[in-house]
Amino acid sequence: MSFIIRHGDEKDIHGMFKLVKELAEFERAPEAVVNTEKMLREDGFGKHSIYNVFIAEEVATGDVIGMGLYYTAYSTWKGKIVYLDDLIVTERFRKYGIGQKLLDEVLKAAHERGVNQIRWQVLDWNTPAINFYQKLGADLDATWIDCKMSKEQIENYINKL
Repeated sequence: MSFIIRHGDEKDIHGMFKLVKELAEFERAPEAVVNTEKMLREDGFGKHSIYNVFIAEEVATGDVIGMGLYYTAYSTWKGKIVYLDDLIVTERFRKYGIGQKLLDEVLKAAHERGVNQIRWQVLDWNTPAINFYQKLGADLDATWIDCKMSKEQIENYINKL
């Protein structure tokens, strides 16, 4: 099995979205995906793109088998940072070093941008991913609690103002 890692482009959208849905199934939350291929296309490759992505492509088939999707963010404490939103490798291609190669490229891109930190999340029950990140030397900080509001929660809040 051979693969290449490259920058993603619009032709990868369908494969990327398949990975998103596969990850949602793995994380036991398939109903939580509200994104669409159209949104992925516009947000990543439209006039005002807001994310970057590295793609793992199987050479023999040209199929998208993994991705590392990230964006630049800002921290009042750290300055410019990169947030790795998802590092996904389709299940049957795990254990070939694809995730490592994708993360290598994201880290190189972060370094080239001169960021002071890279951040990402991992579910507390995802032991293989936790072990992978620990082997990299990453800090897994259990002291911070993620906070989020859905579109509906935002609308409900705004309507109360």
